[in-house]
Order: sequence, then C-alpha cells, then structure tokens
Amino acid sequence: MVTQSHALARGRRWGVLFDVDGTLVDSAYIHTLAWWQAFRQHQHDVPMASIHRCVGMGGDRLVDTLLPAGRDRNADVEILASHAAIFALSWPSLRPFDGAKELLAQCHAGGLAVALASSARKQDLAATRKALGADSLIHAATSADDAKASKPAPDILVAALEAVGVLAADSVYVGDAVWDMQAAAALGIPAIGVTCGGTSAAELREAGAAEIYDGPRDILENLQATAIGRLLTPPA
Repeated sequence: MVTQSHALARGRRWGVLFDVDGTLVDSAYIHTLAWWQAFRQHQHDVPMASIHRCVGMGGDRLVDTLLPAGRDRNADVEILASHAAIFALSWPSLRPFDGAKELLAQCHAGGLAVALASSARKQDLAATRKALGADSLIHAATSADDAKASKPAPDILVAALEAVGVLAADSVYVGDAVWDMQAAAALGIPAIGVTCGGTSAAELREAGAAEIYDGPRDILENLQATAIGRLLTPPA
C-alpha cells in the first residue's frame, strides 16, 4: 500500500492525469461501433478500423478526419448528435478495466492529485465516472466542454492541470491512444501508454509513450517501477 509521500512536500503538488475511454473504462470499441452506426445513418460508409484509430480525438476532429473534405459540413452536427444518442444506449453496460479503481486509490493514497482528462462530452464523461465508481478518489475531471481544441491538442490536459494546481513538469499522463501521447508530448508530460484500448505498444511508443503497460492492473502491479511510482518515491 502506498503511503503519503513527498507529493505534498513543501507545498508543492504532484499529480497524475488519466484518459478515461479505453484507459480506465472498456469503452473504446463501443465508441467505434457508435460512430460507425452514426456515419451509416448519414450515408457515410467508414471502415471500423479507421474509426477505431481516431477514437480518443474529440468528436468534431474525428468527423473531420474521417469524412471527405468536400462533404456538406452542415450535417456534421447531426452526425455528432447521432453518435451521442447511440453511445448513450450503452451507458448501463460500461465497465471499468480490472484494477482501474484500485490504481486511482493508490495514487490518491500516495498524496497525488488525480485528474481525469478526457475528450468525451460532459454527459459521456459522467457516465464513465459512474461506471468507475471512484469519485471520492478523483480531484478534478475535464472534458471536451473545457477546451477549445480536442486531442491531440493539449488543451484538455492544460485544463486538468489548472483544475488541480499541478505543473506539467510535476505530472504524468496515462492514456490508450496515440492522441493521448501526442497531447502529453506537447506539454512535456511523461506519458504511460496502455494497450487495453486496442492500440499497439509500437504505435503508442512511436507517438511518444515513455512506458507501455497492458492496462490499469499491469500498472498497479508494477507501480513503483513506473513514472507514477517515481512521483510517489521521496527524492534521495
């Protein structure tokens, strides 16, 4: 069990930022299917593999990346609404990954500020937080509603850092998508990549991940050897 460490020493605060979909909650493929259905409703046939590679971006950026530049952009809002409605049907089925809540608990117990930094809509983030059942362990959470630009832009991470009063240099970010790694790199934040969202270790490392683990349980079982563990270990 991690105990209170130097994380609050001399008034300085260290923190861990977490992506949610595909990182703490097993929802990346649910989002993929919801986007696929939303596109089909609006006469766009987009392969699921292409969609999955873009999950983790904000919805507006995902649509713009996957659909032709010459399309009628007036329909984009309707596609976003369709995805939201379809994904909402799966809210009751959302489940956290093994070890997710325990990992948050260890970070919290060690005195680290714990923040969620997600590209999800505010309503979807609320649903995944309910699935996690760990609100008492989370100090702040930011969503697409808190940033002008979504991942891979770092705006959502900046909002999360500001919400918990932590400097980028004093934090670690955990995510499952290349967009998470790129957003962290833009701020110089060490990033831990997890493959449980369906992105390979090679892709995550190429995008900037400093460390790769299978998922929350794997991080938890190797915690002291991770970038999070180094925040929890007092300096010599």
